[in-house]
Amino acid sequence: MGAATYHFKFEQGSTVAVDILYKDDSGDPINLNGYVARMQLRRRVDDEEPLLELSTGNGRLILGGEEGTVQINVNASDTEGLDAVEGVYDLELVSGAGIVDKLLRGTFEIIREVTR
Repeated sequence: MGAATYHFKFEQGSTVAVDILYKDDSGDPINLNGYVARMQLRRRVDDEEPLLELSTGNGRLILGGEEGTVQINVNASDTEGLDAVEGVYDLELVSGAGIVDKLLRGTFEIIREVTR
């Protein structure tokens, strides 16, 4: 199954909370027990350093086990330090056996904060 494409809009200085449901071709949730998740936002694919890194390890991605949910959590303090830019990202799920599934990919934009 190929990755879904999605465009995110993040606002500087705002909290981001997005829930994603990972389903199989039959529409049933995929059990994410034993998985870890990782996501990087970069201005360009070839950039050495990501603008923001999200993972289950740093608590910015939370997996919902049997429910098949992936929760993206980015604090306001994370977004306020980002420049108003556009870029690319992908979100990967890695099974305990090391199999990598790309869940999402696409573009994002950081919208500049007015009230500071």
